[in-house]
Amino acid sequence: MPIISLKIALACVFMAHLVITCVMALFARYRVKYLSIAWIMGIFAGLVACVIPFSELIESTRPAVLHPGTLLGLMGWVFLQSIYPLQITMPGYLQWGRMWFYALPIGIVTLAYGVVTLLGITSPNYYTYEEVLGAFWTIDVMLRILMLGVAIYYIINIFRLPKIMLRFPDVPRYLKGYATMVGLSSCLYFWLIISFSVTKFEVWLVVLTLANLYMCFRTLESLALEMPQPIIKEVDEAPDVDEIDKIDREDFNEANRQRFERVEFWMQHNRKAWTEPTFGRDNLCDETGINRHLILQALRSQGYNNVHEYINAYRVDELKRMIARGLVRSPKDAVDAGFGTVKTARTAFERTEGLSLDDFLARHIN
Repeated sequence: MPIISLKIALACVFMAHLVITCVMALFARYRVKYLSIAWIMGIFAGLVACVIPFSELIESTRPAVLHPGTLLGLMGWVFLQSIYPLQITMPGYLQWGRMWFYALPIGIVTLAYGVVTLLGITSPNYYTYEEVLGAFWTIDVMLRILMLGVAIYYIINIFRLPKIMLRFPDVPRYLKGYATMVGLSSCLYFWLIISFSVTKFEVWLVVLTLANLYMCFRTLESLALEMPQPIIKEVDEAPDVDEIDKIDREDFNEANRQRFERVEFWMQHNRKAWTEPTFGRDNLCDETGINRHLILQALRSQGYNNVHEYINAYRVDELKRMIARGLVRSPKDAVDAGFGTVKTARTAFERTEGLSLDDFLARHIN
């Protein structure tokens, strides 16, 4: 018995991949490397949509062993999932020559099976392995086994993807892990072809959808980390806390802006305090007279995630000034800007500047 109705499962998988396709297509307008992934997710969403009308038939019929339709689906899917190396420098769909050459095994075996079918050489569907073994040397069965072999070739290439991607430093680590997850899901699909059941089919759909959602969310996360941090602006006068409380009753956003300016004023005039590694959220609340909830609210209204990130933004700015003056010449000196450890300094610097601390030092130190 299936876990849930196959039609419902397919509809959910279709909607998930449609959303992923739209997100990746939007990213592809600004970063062409996402174009290949958008196409792959879109094609899969379209294939799932085509299967939905036949969901009741799939649930009610006994599937044949090594059915050519399922074999074609397996070959097509593992091919699409294994072409990521084509998009390292440019999306695979802009490299038609390389893509068609890579798809040649699928084209040859599919054409051969089509010719055999037109000639009427194909046999009825086989429902047991004894029937398959009894007709093993027929052209029909040999071609089906050849399809299985082609699928195995592409599955092996999927598992080779993480190693291949190591050659390209700009490929995110999560994409290498994603390739391994897809390889495992392809093995599940392979098992599904050998011993089909609706439950296994639904499990494969869930596993694959979760893997693709993981890839999509990690892509969103990496893009969020690349977004520029808020710019530090000079504040000439600190707004009064009592005045801010009065404004809060009428204009919530203006009150948050003024609380932020009060925090900014204090930070800009008390450098010695926040360059101490022990300085943190509670110290900032005590010095500015703003409680934890309101200070976090004010910082988030201006684009900072939390108080820790805000303080580190000042420390990164101070670190850049110290490097320019020649006071910092190696990562271990970064703690003088207020960071507790060198690791914290490296993480905060790369998050704020989009460049590693070591690379920045190499560029600015003769």
